[in-house]
Amino acid sequence: MKLTFLGTGTSTGVPYIGCDCPVCQSTNPKDKRLRCSALLEVDGKNILLDCGPDFRQQALRAGIRHLDAVLLTHKHTDHVGGLDDLRPFKNVPIYANASTVAHIHEAYSYCFGNDYKGIPTFVLHQIENEPFEVAGIKVLPIFALHYQLPNFGYRVGNFAYLTDYKTIPEEEIEKLLGLDVLVLDALRFTEHFSHASVGESLALVERVKPKCAYFVHACHDIGFHDEVERSLPDNVHLAYDGLTIEI
Repeated sequence: MKLTFLGTGTSTGVPYIGCDCPVCQSTNPKDKRLRCSALLEVDGKNILLDCGPDFRQQALRAGIRHLDAVLLTHKHTDHVGGLDDLRPFKNVPIYANASTVAHIHEAYSYCFGNDYKGIPTFVLHQIENEPFEVAGIKVLPIFALHYQLPNFGYRVGNFAYLTDYKTIPEEEIEKLLGLDVLVLDALRFTEHFSHASVGESLALVERVKPKCAYFVHACHDIGFHDEVERSLPDNVHLAYDGLTIEI
């Protein structure tokens, strides 16, 4: 299994438009963050985790030529705003919770019941909080709340991806045990009402004890990548755009 971090930034991306802070002005490529997304390659299949408004740029940069499925975490634009750019991938299956499916039908209504050839064609699958298969690969949803918005993380084998979470029900935390790699939301060091902070995600890492963890969905307030990386435990890393890891 291989994971490529296509984007590791929050909804505004980094640099933030019009911001003159030192992080936004940094020349270090690791401080440049597109909206949060990742590509999971497993058993010859390409599974896209979220499809935000930077997807076209991310796909070109990563050389993505085919997709077997898309897993969406929730309905916010920074996670679904690139669905129109799926048009090169015909009839790609998309898996999402009920609120996200409803939002896609509304926001991308022109993609349904329309025989015009210049639009994306994808097949929506509404999922519940129970295991399902994607292209023959077993996927376990992990329910969490992004403030009050239902959100799904996903576990595939010994890997789990959970972004835009603030709280996780006790029974869902058990799904995060025994992992080799855990990817978590960590917006900044200070607390936020709908995102986990670095400290909150570190506490979760300490509790479920994956072999290794990577933090994503970082905003400019988190500081410089290299400084954050040095401050973290040896088995925890701040991910950056373009990073590829073997799982």
